[in-house]
Amino acid sequence: MPSNIIQWFPGHMAKTRRLITECLPLVDIVIEVLDARIPVSSHNPELAKIIGQKPKLTVLSKASLADPAVSRLWREYYRAGGSDAIFYDCRKSENISAIAPAVREILGEKLDRYESKGMSGRRLKAMLVGIPNVGKSSLINTLASTNKARVEDRPGVTLSKQWVTTSIGIDLLDMPGVLWPKFEDKEVGENLAITGAIKDDVLDLEQIAFLLVNRLRRTAPDKLSERYKLGDMAQYADLQDYELFEVIGRKRGFLISGGEVNYERTANMLLDEFRAAKIGRITLEAPPESKGS
Repeated sequence: MPSNIIQWFPGHMAKTRRLITECLPLVDIVIEVLDARIPVSSHNPELAKIIGQKPKLTVLSKASLADPAVSRLWREYYRAGGSDAIFYDCRKSENISAIAPAVREILGEKLDRYESKGMSGRRLKAMLVGIPNVGKSSLINTLASTNKARVEDRPGVTLSKQWVTTSIGIDLLDMPGVLWPKFEDKEVGENLAITGAIKDDVLDLEQIAFLLVNRLRRTAPDKLSERYKLGDMAQYADLQDYELFEVIGRKRGFLISGGEVNYERTANMLLDEFRAAKIGRITLEAPPESKGS
């Protein structure tokens, strides 16, 4: 694994920061979309400084791919911090209907002022921000009941801001997905690569698959064992991540001439199956107070 994973990340943060700053006066609230599997890694640590006192709602996408037990811990964590978070999944329409009431609750005082001035019918405006491939476009299309935002299962699809009118009384301003230029913790960059926030074609997928094996043997050993028929995980305790990766490749019969493991095929399979939750519903990050529990 290269020591500087940051060299793979797109350098559009400065442009997007300016765009967000310019558009903030146009909106009533900012909706930050996070990946429910990696709530820490998908959160932009610079966002609070960028948006200042503008109200913010946190929504976590891809909830059907995340461990529901860990998602409950995250919900408790956000509530303990004085804010709520909505876990949703557009493909199953989970909790989508909770977003509009949450926005109106946060903006309650502003809405009361509008009503006192006879402006109760005024449409609200929300800015959507988040990393690439986090599901902003899918959320927009679900709320708008149309296909106005281009959706693909790869990062970098939304390249400019766009306004979308929805049927829930809220106009959405979709901002380009962007990754910030520097991480304090290298696991942040690694988790983003594992979940698909970074374009696969600029990554060493075999190295990313080794990292995935590392995360799975730590966070979901039972699911890893069951999916790939590994048996008792204790027997692999002394193996390096790449060695356990090879065991998985052999279990799947992904071999080339000479009986060697086909690294490319095994890596693609592992990443695809994790991202599709075929290994199970797995969250790679627990709330701070839950680590080690």
